[in-house]
Amino acid sequence: QVQLVESGGDLVQPGGSLRLSCAASGSLISIYVMGWYRQAPGKQRELVASITAGGRPTLVDSVKGRFTVSRDNAKNTLTLQMNSLKPEDTAVYYCNRKNVPYFNWGQGTQVTVSS
Repeated sequence: QVQLVESGGDLVQPGGSLRLSCAASGSLISIYVMGWYRQAPGKQRELVASITAGGRPTLVDSVKGRFTVSRDNAKNTLTLQMNSLKPEDTAVYYCNRKNVPYFNWGQGTQVTVSS
């Protein structure tokens, strides 16, 4: 069973940057299309970025040009580089498979963008 641990969230001012990390243990995630999700207060969880096993990224329009997703299959990790952050990026961020069946969800990491 894969365990996922997200880290790197923080309080940051608009226009700032953060780098989120996702560490997987228990099994290799290298063969899976992985994604970064976020859930803002009162809203459903949404997929914002995904990356294939071979490293091809896909991002939703709202984060294109600002976020970058990458993975290190040797280290069993996933990264989300977030630049030019906006208040609407405020959410708890999670990593998981892009497609069902999902792994057990981790605790997520809180990103708050506020002045």
